[in-house]
Amino acid sequence: MSEYKSYFPDSLQLETPRVQLRIMRENDFDSLKELTSDQEIWKYFTKNLAIETELKKWMNEAFEDRKQERRVPFVIFDKDERKICGSTSYGNISFYDKRIEIGWTWLGKEFRGSGVNRQAKFALLSFAFEVLNMERVELKTDNLNERSKAALRKIGGKEEGVLRSHMLMHDNRRRDSIYFSFLKPEWEFVRRNFFVDLM
Repeated sequence: MSEYKSYFPDSLQLETPRVQLRIMRENDFDSLKELTSDQEIWKYFTKNLAIETELKKWMNEAFEDRKQERRVPFVIFDKDERKICGSTSYGNISFYDKRIEIGWTWLGKEFRGSGVNRQAKFALLSFAFEVLNMERVELKTDNLNERSKAALRKIGGKEEGVLRSHMLMHDNRRRDSIYFSFLKPEWEFVRRNFFVDLM
């Protein structure tokens, strides 16, 4: 059995007091579609998932990446509201380099600013460092996305630099991506100083 399969079985669930992350399934389409209509969500996202065919294509790509052991797509379940509120993933996984990325993250409009994203990030960071034994967790965002950059700074992410003309957006804009990271030697400090309420 590969390391991917041993660490990321279909039954995998990550939890905090507020959220539960579980592996995305095909029958999550309708629940996710309900969240996608607001165009503002996709301003800094590479795809416009408000278009039903784009959402289906995006999900199919996620399932294919999981099959190829490149990515772990999750749905985020808000335990307070008792409903799916968005999606996030692990990707760019290298067990040899002990490195993983958190990304592909989006939330329905009503859940933005609710604290759900912070709790999902804590669940993913905790699993990456404490179970997967990773040395580095990286995240990237559109360099124009001030809200996302502020959120990553607020949980202790370290800015690393900007990759110019890095990605093509759905509106044909060339995106500059800014990278943030967390390193294993920093995790205990980050956990105790930025997530103490979740411990």
